[in-house]
Amino acid sequence: MEIFNPNANFNFLGLRRYSIAVAALLVVASIALILVRGFNYGQEFVGGVAVDVAYSAPVDTNDVRKTLIDAGLDNPLVQSVGGTRQVTVRLQPRDDHGLAGQTGVTGDEAASKVSDDIMAALKAKRPDATMSKKSFVGPQVGEELRSDGLYAVVFVIVGIMGYLWVRFERRFAVAALVTEIHDVLVTLGIFALTQREFDLTVLASVLAVVGYSINDKVVVFDRIRELFRSSRNATPEDVLNRSINSTLSRTIITSLFTGITMAALFLYGGPAVHGFAVTLLIGIVVGTLSSIFVASPILLWLGVSKQDLMPKSSDDASLERRP
Repeated sequence: MEIFNPNANFNFLGLRRYSIAVAALLVVASIALILVRGFNYGQEFVGGVAVDVAYSAPVDTNDVRKTLIDAGLDNPLVQSVGGTRQVTVRLQPRDDHGLAGQTGVTGDEAASKVSDDIMAALKAKRPDATMSKKSFVGPQVGEELRSDGLYAVVFVIVGIMGYLWVRFERRFAVAALVTEIHDVLVTLGIFALTQREFDLTVLASVLAVVGYSINDKVVVFDRIRELFRSSRNATPEDVLNRSINSTLSRTIITSLFTGITMAALFLYGGPAVHGFAVTLLIGIVVGTLSSIFVASPILLWLGVSKQDLMPKSSDDASLERRP
C-alpha cells in the first residue's frame, strides 16, 4: 500500500539546515524545561499513600477532590477506577502524619494515619464511602526507581547503538544515537512543560518510544544501504533523498495506525493507561519527524559514502591489517 509515490524525489536533504536547527532548538528547550520545571512525579517516584475508595452510588472525582481539599488535605490526586463508583486517592503524608523512615514510624503506620484522615473526610460527605485497599511507597524506594529508570533508558539506547554499529556502520550508529537522544529529550521536555504526571507507565512508554523510533530509522537505513550498493554515480545526498522518499509511505502508514491505536487506548482504556498512551502518541510524532528530517542529514554530515557500505574483499581486509 502506497500513499506517496515511491519514485518521488522531494528534496528533504535541502531542508537539513532548517530541520537540524529546529531539532537542536527543541533539544535545548527540553533540557531547560527538565532542569527548571522538572517532572510531576507520580507516587511511585516521590512516595506517598494510595487509598482505593468504593461508593455504593456514582461519584464525581471533582467532588471527591473538593471534599479532601476542604478537609485540609493538600494536593490530593483523585482518579476514577473501573467506572463511576470507585476512585483512587493519592496523597503524600504531611509532617503531622509521620513518615516511614522517621524514628518509631513504619510505612504501615504512616499509611494508616493518612488513610484514616482521607476516609474521615469522605465519610463526612458521603457515608457510603468504604476503603477497599491502601498502600504506602517510601521516598527512598521512589528515588531508586528514578535512577533505575534512567539507567534502563541509557542501556537501551547504547545497546541499540552497538547493534547498528555491527549491522551497518559506525556512522549509522552515531546518527541513531543522536536522534534517539533527541526523541527522548523532546518527549520528556513536553512532559516537563505540561506537568503531566510522570509515573511508571510513562517510564515504560519512554522505553517503547525508543524501540518504535529506532524501528523507523532501521527501515530507512536499510534502504540507504541498498541504494548505495545498487547506484553507480549517485551522490550521497541523492541516495539519502531517494531512501526517504521510497520509505515515506511505510513510515507514515505505520505511524498513523499506531497513533490511532494509542488514541483508542487513551479514550477507552481508562486513567491507568492515559500516561502510556499520551507518551507514545508524542513519541510517534517526534520519532517519525526525526526519521525523515534529522537522521539522514546527520548521516550526510558525518560523510557516509558508498565505500563505507560495500562488502570488503579478503584482499581489502589484508591490506587493512598491514602496518
